[in-house]
Amino acid sequence: MSKVKERWDFRVDPETDRLVRQAAQTAERTLTDFVVDAAAVEAERLLADRREFVLEPERWERFVALLDRSPQDNPGLEKLFSKPSVFSAD
Repeated sequence: MSKVKERWDFRVDPETDRLVRQAAQTAERTLTDFVVDAAAVEAERLLADRREFVLEPERWERFVALLDRSPQDNPGLEKLFSKPSVFSAD
C-alpha cells in the first residue's frame, strides 16, 4: 500500500541552502529527509507545551491545589480592568 505524500515547494537564500545541504551531507541523509525531519522535530517541540503538561509529583500537587483554591481578590487587576481598554473605540 502506497502512502500519498504532499509536495513542499519553497525558496531559501543561498547561504541557508549551503548550510542545510552541508548538514544533510554530514548526517549522510538526503536533503529531503533532513529538512522534513528537522521541521517535524521543531513542530513537535513547539506544539508539545500545548498538548502535554508534565511536572514532578510535588509540583503537580501544588499546581492542582492552586487551581482548586477559591478565587482571591486582586486589587491591582480590579483597578486595571476598571480602566477603558486601549483597544476600545471610545
